[in-house]
Amino acid sequence: MREVWTLWENTRMVVLVALSAALYAALLIPFKVVVPIIPGFTELRPGNAIPIICSLAFGPAAAWGSAFGNLIGDFFGTLGPGSIPGFLGNFLYGYVPYKVWGRMGLLSSGKSPGVGSPRRLVEFLLAALLASMVCGVVIGWGLDTLRLVPFAALGNIIFLNNFIVSAILGPILMGLIYPRLERWGITWGKILGPRAATPSRFSWLGVSLLWLGAVSGLVLGNMISMGLYETGFLARGFGTGAVGEMGIAVGLLPSIVIILLGAALL
Repeated sequence: MREVWTLWENTRMVVLVALSAALYAALLIPFKVVVPIIPGFTELRPGNAIPIICSLAFGPAAAWGSAFGNLIGDFFGTLGPGSIPGFLGNFLYGYVPYKVWGRMGLLSSGKSPGVGSPRRLVEFLLAALLASMVCGVVIGWGLDTLRLVPFAALGNIIFLNNFIVSAILGPILMGLIYPRLERWGITWGKILGPRAATPSRFSWLGVSLLWLGAVSGLVLGNMISMGLYETGFLARGFGTGAVGEMGIAVGLLPSIVIILLGAALL
């Protein structure tokens, strides 16, 4: 994760942060008013494929670009306390794909990012699926805890919105854009060098924890919201299924911690 902080010392990576943020914001802003899903909080987002593509191409620059791009978009109608978990969730949305590529064991293609073969396409979809779940769980948990929107609504919408768009548009854009970026030498691995792209000793554990945290968070969040699972103890006595309930805030906290720990180990 060190490259996330040291990229600010590299002018080309800073430019890629700005480029990623501008692309993401430019595709988010027009849909803020035109196609809202939960007015004031989320909307149809065709631009959700951008952080996935930029992540695989620009690495850590896309993580910051996704976070800042979403924040810029929030200034056009959805800025508020929810922008804080929104910043973190979108940072992880741009962070996860490049960090898990090639590190998912037998599910990995063993090749550079792309969609030129069935195995690479499967790996692309898995990276997009994991990033979408992480983003949905983190933002859904954050806004429910802030008593703004129920997790069952927002968490699921963000997850599905992100993944469906990425699964449909992502492979097309990836096939068109990534080979050119690689030829031009502006992928993050070529800019920062092979040392920055070398996985840590605990990357396998980080990937495992991300999957565990994302899946458990999504499943538990829906179970708690529907009243099918009680967190008990500290959350006992609070209602189920409502926005701001302690069941979501406390019940999903372990999943959030697992996600953040997994991200830190990559």
